[in-house]
Amino acid sequence: MDPQSFSLLFAAFLLATLAVKLWLSSRHIRHIAQHRDAVPAQFAHKIPLAAHQKAADYTIAKTRLKIVLLVVNAVVLLGFTLLGGLQWLSMALFDVAGAGMVYQLGLIAAVTLIGSVVDLPFDYYKQFRLEEQFGFNKMTPGLFFSDMLKHTLVGAVIGLPLIWVTLALMEKAGALWWLYAWLIWCGFQIFMLGFYQNLIAPLFNKFTPLQDESLRSRIEGLMQRVGFASKGLFVMDGSRRSAHGNAYFSGFGAAKRIVFFDTLLSRLAPNEIEAVLAHELGHFKLNHVIQRIVVMFVISLGLLAVLGYLKNQVWFYQGLGVEPMMAASNDAMALILFMFALPVFTFLFSPVLSITSRKNEFEADAFAAKHSNSQDLISALVKLYEDNASTLTPDPLHSAFYDSHPPASIRVEKLLTA
Repeated sequence: MDPQSFSLLFAAFLLATLAVKLWLSSRHIRHIAQHRDAVPAQFAHKIPLAAHQKAADYTIAKTRLKIVLLVVNAVVLLGFTLLGGLQWLSMALFDVAGAGMVYQLGLIAAVTLIGSVVDLPFDYYKQFRLEEQFGFNKMTPGLFFSDMLKHTLVGAVIGLPLIWVTLALMEKAGALWWLYAWLIWCGFQIFMLGFYQNLIAPLFNKFTPLQDESLRSRIEGLMQRVGFASKGLFVMDGSRRSAHGNAYFSGFGAAKRIVFFDTLLSRLAPNEIEAVLAHELGHFKLNHVIQRIVVMFVISLGLLAVLGYLKNQVWFYQGLGVEPMMAASNDAMALILFMFALPVFTFLFSPVLSITSRKNEFEADAFAAKHSNSQDLISALVKLYEDNASTLTPDPLHSAFYDSHPPASIRVEKLLTA
């Protein structure tokens, strides 16, 4: 392929992807606004109209902010690529650092920093205007910037060595560098899945053992019924940052932990918590978690193989506004350009990728209905939708592209017939 043809192809996909995203967002806003003044029949006796309208207004506000960010990110991407921004940045860093690993790591760090600076005003607005407006924000500006600094430091400590190894393999490991990089990446992902809860999570939140003996006994009884081993039940101080509630698992094997947000425990009754946990246990017992990890590894292998081919193609660089350097390695540039181009060419396939995820959610709901009480799960879902101001009336097409979970009405309908 010649550079000009690839430039045109990239520009066409970028504009098409942006147009589809804007169209989906506008559909989403219109659909929610049209259903704002009436609670869906399935929920009319459970959710007040005021709560339904709050969820509609909250979702519309988030979607409008997303529209602005979509346009800004598209302009920034064009600026980096076809308008020559990345080429200028590369030359400027090369003049300072010269050829070598410092230049390559510096280029990746600079691009990451610029992206973070672009996102910062939107993140701040979302947290302290949008979330504040709807009563969800619990953060202070000090905590916001403290979290940002911690994320940056953790990302540097963990990410830079991994990137350094990848770049070293790209330069010295021959034609199959991508296979060796994939093996290291898989090992890193497994390590993080196993140790994130002990190494990273405590930097941001406090975790304490679940003190409610009655609830603990109920949960342990559920785990015994389904044959699930856990290292402990913990409560996380999620209320420091947000009024949203959640629960999750971490770790592998017998080292798995169950973590509840304190906001979740304060809102749901013990039987509802049991039903929500039964749903999450369903993902483990039905091997959904393992399946997702395997799929993630297979996809990453394919993508790294594609990158292994593209990094040696001059048209790939020139087509995205960069002239390959003769006096230095282009491996960092190849990584950056690949990460820029990947979402542009893959977004339109999003609904295909969400089919399995939605199927898994239905299966986990059925598992929960079998091992707890389906009415308790329905009650918990209704409360969570209300407390998190999640819309009950998403646009179906928008949901197909963006939502890994089925709409609430479809989940409840299936549970009622379970």
